[in-house]
Amino acid sequence: MKTLISFITIFPFLLFSQVQSPKEFLGYELGEKFTRHHQVVDYYEFLSEESGKVSVQQYGETYEGRPLLLAFVSSEENIKNLENIRLDNLRRAGIEEGTPTSTIPIVWLSYNVHGNESSSTEASMATIYELIRSGSDKSEWLENAVIVIDPCINPDGRDRYVNFYWQNASQPYNPDPNAIEHNEPWPGGRPNHYLFDLNRDWAWQTQIETQGRLKVYNQWLPQIHVDFHEQGINSPYYFAPAAQPFHELITLFQRDFQNEIGRNHAKYFDDNNWFYFTKQFFDLLYPSYGDTYPTYNGAIGMTYEQAGHGRAGLGIIKQEGDTLTLKDRIAHHYTTGLSTIEISVNHADRLLIEFTKFFGDKPGLEYKSFVLKFDGNEDKFRILMNWLDDQGIEYGSAPNVKGLKGYDYNTGQQTNFSIGSRDLVVNTNQPKATLAHILFEPKTKLVDSVTYDITAWGVPYAHGLRAYATSQMIDVSNRTSDNFKDSEVPEKVYAFINKWNSMDDARFLASLLKENVKVRFTQKPMNYKGKSFDRGSLIIAKRDNKSIQNFEKRVVDLANKHTRNVTAIKTGFMDMGPDIGSSDVRYLKKPKIALLSGEGTSSLAFGATWHFLEQELKYPVTILGTDYFNRIDLSEYNVLIMQSGWYSSYGEKEMNKMMDWVSAGGKLIAIEGALNKLKDTDYSSLSAYVDDEAKKKSESIDEKRKDSAKLIPYEDQEREFIKGFAPGAIYKVKMDGTHPLAFGYEGIYYTLKTGSSRVAYLDGNNVGVVVDKEDLLSGFAGQYAREDMAETLVFGVENKGRGQIIHIVDNPLFRSFWQNGKLLMVNAMFFVGQ
Repeated sequence: MKTLISFITIFPFLLFSQVQSPKEFLGYELGEKFTRHHQVVDYYEFLSEESGKVSVQQYGETYEGRPLLLAFVSSEENIKNLENIRLDNLRRAGIEEGTPTSTIPIVWLSYNVHGNESSSTEASMATIYELIRSGSDKSEWLENAVIVIDPCINPDGRDRYVNFYWQNASQPYNPDPNAIEHNEPWPGGRPNHYLFDLNRDWAWQTQIETQGRLKVYNQWLPQIHVDFHEQGINSPYYFAPAAQPFHELITLFQRDFQNEIGRNHAKYFDDNNWFYFTKQFFDLLYPSYGDTYPTYNGAIGMTYEQAGHGRAGLGIIKQEGDTLTLKDRIAHHYTTGLSTIEISVNHADRLLIEFTKFFGDKPGLEYKSFVLKFDGNEDKFRILMNWLDDQGIEYGSAPNVKGLKGYDYNTGQQTNFSIGSRDLVVNTNQPKATLAHILFEPKTKLVDSVTYDITAWGVPYAHGLRAYATSQMIDVSNRTSDNFKDSEVPEKVYAFINKWNSMDDARFLASLLKENVKVRFTQKPMNYKGKSFDRGSLIIAKRDNKSIQNFEKRVVDLANKHTRNVTAIKTGFMDMGPDIGSSDVRYLKKPKIALLSGEGTSSLAFGATWHFLEQELKYPVTILGTDYFNRIDLSEYNVLIMQSGWYSSYGEKEMNKMMDWVSAGGKLIAIEGALNKLKDTDYSSLSAYVDDEAKKKSESIDEKRKDSAKLIPYEDQEREFIKGFAPGAIYKVKMDGTHPLAFGYEGIYYTLKTGSSRVAYLDGNNVGVVVDKEDLLSGFAGQYAREDMAETLVFGVENKGRGQIIHIVDNPLFRSFWQNGKLLMVNAMFFVGQ
């Protein structure tokens, strides 16, 4: 029974190995110190050089330049045959043609996706050594499986934590939870360089670490995937089976085999009197986790959670007085890792059979085809198709078809529709049918409304596309984007005009401004020689840029670089709409953007904005710390972004300074939680209520709700609480398309609400509003949350002196996957107030 627990008894490891143990290589026992990432890399590369059972592949680099590695561990014969084993696995999935000739399952172990959950990388070194060391009884497993080990998914976050600990820890370590070594400063080691939670990025692939990893993952598609985590210091170990809700498309085998794995772990934990729990908290619904994404790709996907997190250090005293050490944490992860491999090898044939079945026909799917209507915005479709390619999801176009019936994403009703030749169709007659259905389904069925994450993510909503889901199978042929043809430099030009409805247009604008090209934009539609340009279209006039040599070539070169077909005009006289010299064609003052960060801000919200500006828009931003805000001369900036957060240190002095800057002509963009610093104050008209009468009525309703909850049993109180909660639900928003904040949007926006804060209409411009409680399109919102959401603000602008405050209730940059919101953020920074 204790064979898997030999880790505890082989500290230090056996000395007769042909390869060095971690202790021999590093100079200390695992658990005595935290190992920096470069040392981990060195050890894995050493094993690859010294052992024929290990092959290391670098699949990318982090934003800070640290290498990302995978170690393939198997018998020497299997290592030599890796490519055929990989192709055989894809043949089982129907992705490659042919019949498999090997019967080797793939077990993929992912460590340290959250940087300060640091014991797992240490455990990975113990695990790989035990698998390949001479004399190990685990080495026979390698004859019948390929083990893929990702020792550290998030090296930047890990080293942020490890360096903090090395710099602040006592020697010897201090187990007192109040010690500084157990209390990380903002933002902590959990996220990556741009402060993204990489465990929420699997499906969206917005971060460079995820993009590199998923490219390789989809080339292998393992039968088993484990994501190693840590949780609070007083929590017992968590392993499979997972909690409800399970997505309805998870197969019976996937559910049952989690139970078998859990029972296998339990026998080792029982034998060592280790506490553990299962079937609670960690569900299998949201598709972008390290357990659900593999599950929706045919694997048994699981999360394992060890007590520790960023607080535990080398040792910390728990609530019952015991000391939790890093050695304990390593031993637990080491045990479940080996137990997972053991049961996978013992059931290899069954795993392969069920894996093959997963990718077979799917007659029970509610929808057979998803149709995305082409609206003329090729840029949007190109972004979507590139993302589908990354997922391995097939798509195409269909000939013109009329008389179809399906679910209308915009109305939430069954309706008749037709297909045009430029529409994009995703059907479920493909290997990735389950993944495609889950990502595109308009509404996800919830067995249990108490869930760990957001409950809606429909791809058409996220991309702002009109779409239909139908039970009819629609055959498709290849669909490709239009090939861009470089524009030629005109001989004579009065100005260039470029459309405005995509992030590609926004990047072109950012590039022009960085090159000091002066730009105007139209506030009203215009037409030139039969070509229409909507609000927001960019005008680059020669008159404004007379100091630029080779003006025409300069603009065309930038346009070609950004695949923009600019229109050269020879006169400022428009056939319809304002002329170029009209007051409706506004000069765009170059934004000088500052972004608040640090204590009091949400690290995730700040990071998403930082990443958006630097990596997507590619426009300069100055990051300002909240701790020295009072020393900053705000007059150096004309845009200040106050992302979601608490700003608990911001009192009257700080807020008055900010409001004086706005009154003098600054533009404040306050998002989500930051609005609480403005709500019901003299700084803004922002309030939860339109007037005192509405406030009294709402307070009366709240009192009745509280009264009705007084006798709710203790075990039902969580469900009572979520009546007022909306954990990631999609609402339809009515937009005022004439306002600069809404340029590029056509009257409707789909917003992802991750909270239930009520905001009444402003005294200023209510640019985006939820009109009715029935505007909930997808996801769970509690009874009270739905009732409170009617007639509420989502996006608004109010003037203050010579400046503006832009109120953004729902973060359009949430996790960077809500593509539909990104242009609105650009509008806020570049157009509003010009």
